[in-house]
Amino acid sequence: MNKDNWSIADADELYRVSGWGAGFFKLNEEGKLVVSIDTQDKRTVEVAIVDLIHGMDMRGKALPVLLRVQNLLERQISLINETFAKAIEDSGYRGQYRGVFPIKVNQQASVIEDVVRFGKPYQHGLEAGSKAELMIALSMLQTPGPLIVCNGYKDREFVELGLGMLRLGFKVVFVIETPSELPIILESSKALGIEPLIGVRTKLFSHVSGHWNSTSGDRSVFGLNAKQLVDVVDGLKEANMLHCLQFLHYHLGSQIPNIRDIRTGVREACRYYAELVGEGAPMQYLDLGGGLAVDYEGTRSSSIHSRNYGLQEYCVDVVETIQSVLDEEGIEHPTIVTESGRATVAYSSMLLFNILDVTGFSDATLPKMEGDEDHNILRELRYTYEALSPKTAQECFNDAVYYRDEARDAFMRGQIPLRIRSKVEQIFMVIMAAVRTIVQEYPDAISEPEMLEKMLSDIYYANFSVFQSLPDAWAIDQVFPLVPLHRHNERPNRNAIIADLTCDSDGKIDRFAQKNDESRVLPLHEILDNEDYYLGVFLVGAYQETLGDLHNLLGDTHVVSIYINEDGSVDYVREVEGDSVADVLSYVEYQPQNLLAQFRQTAEQAVRNGTISASERQHLVNQFDAGLRGYTYYEQ
Repeated sequence: MNKDNWSIADADELYRVSGWGAGFFKLNEEGKLVVSIDTQDKRTVEVAIVDLIHGMDMRGKALPVLLRVQNLLERQISLINETFAKAIEDSGYRGQYRGVFPIKVNQQASVIEDVVRFGKPYQHGLEAGSKAELMIALSMLQTPGPLIVCNGYKDREFVELGLGMLRLGFKVVFVIETPSELPIILESSKALGIEPLIGVRTKLFSHVSGHWNSTSGDRSVFGLNAKQLVDVVDGLKEANMLHCLQFLHYHLGSQIPNIRDIRTGVREACRYYAELVGEGAPMQYLDLGGGLAVDYEGTRSSSIHSRNYGLQEYCVDVVETIQSVLDEEGIEHPTIVTESGRATVAYSSMLLFNILDVTGFSDATLPKMEGDEDHNILRELRYTYEALSPKTAQECFNDAVYYRDEARDAFMRGQIPLRIRSKVEQIFMVIMAAVRTIVQEYPDAISEPEMLEKMLSDIYYANFSVFQSLPDAWAIDQVFPLVPLHRHNERPNRNAIIADLTCDSDGKIDRFAQKNDESRVLPLHEILDNEDYYLGVFLVGAYQETLGDLHNLLGDTHVVSIYINEDGSVDYVREVEGDSVADVLSYVEYQPQNLLAQFRQTAEQAVRNGTISASERQHLVNQFDAGLRGYTYYEQ
């Protein structure tokens, strides 16, 4: 039994590792968070993430680091394809499955290279929503077979690029999202003498819950309504090109937490598919778009940050719904296409960082009065502290808040000095800590325990930027799993929020998935002298990298890609240097060499003025130059 009856199972429950980890992440007996890989011979290989940090440090990659584990991307692509294949076989479905990865989810070259490499056995394709993304797809997919699905606005150059690849045997699908795209496709096709493979994106009236639901419902921005869909069909008939229409696409959102919404959307889409077949289009593909959710909370619920289904249930429900609807119409089963970008790459990336400093709020001690005993607010707070008991906790809590606020107002009016206010704040925090001790034994002692915990939570200052590396946590309150990487065999004895390096009050994380519900504080361990404390944010592979911004000119972190071998050894496959100070300055139109030259002149003028010596001038210039070449994050 561990100290204070704390166990690894308790830590797992607290941080929900078994829930959101999906078998990829676990806690070992040493209290370390590990990446868990299943081998081909049914063994499990585990690698501690803190050991990977030490390996990166020896290779010159200091934290913060975005770590990519290629095995996890490989496994997710395999799981999605193989689970659909099994659902198709078990149900007697007469079509097949083709996965497509939306490049917008993570455009980084190394990620797309891995998607293509690991997806090759399954003919896993790519989706492009812009001309730049199309060029990525056309260059990365070097062998015909996988689908290249073209969404978004398409000008003539976009269309002609895709038509050229069709001539080479590639399956490039032009999905019409607005009626204005049809004439461009038809004119380009006629001019080049190449028949296009055409799809249509329809707006479903089905509406889903969650953050990313604006692409669902009849007010969604993209897609054709019923009238526009009919107009496109009539336009193709008039041009004698209805036979080119073979693909139906819809998209309800990238994170659909409720399986009922998925089934409803598939059922409605099948009705459109059947109607297009009835119009004479030789339909072959039904593209469900994205939606396969990631359980960021680990609760397996219909919460917006979770999902109430597993991958097997998702695949079976999709296959059986399509089959049942189209069998009633006597229509052949189409190739099922999904664009599951979030679920494909989220697990494979994690942000790793260290804690630099802590501001504690729960360790206040009673101040020495030194002649201040007669001040009325201090006297009332002292009486409040002395009267505190389980029966009076609520009253004393209310009184302490009242007198603290009175002192703040008096300070604003110049009626009390700074030292008195300081002592008021100290006694107040002592009372709050005492109230929390009571609440731990008597949970109903006060009516606002959340407010109490927030007031007493420490601030752990972390070596990263929310705006650069976790933009969704700031912009839309996305909850990501945030977990210590070690010391899980110790009971965490502090409650904290995480602050980043930016000079911005929004540069923080104060929403966390806990064992009971979302919490505004995160239990963490006390920082030990001469020992680094490491945290990780997980499931960040989707959308976070490209959406990041340069708040305070904190740039991209180092990126390290690894592959875990079946014998437990680790290959450090790729190492990408994070932005230097010079890099980020160049992004905002500064010329680093010009800045160095200007600083050199400033320092030289100081030499001429006799302020510094020539050797001191050179030392300053060297420091400036080293600063330009340095990492934008805290370097020890």
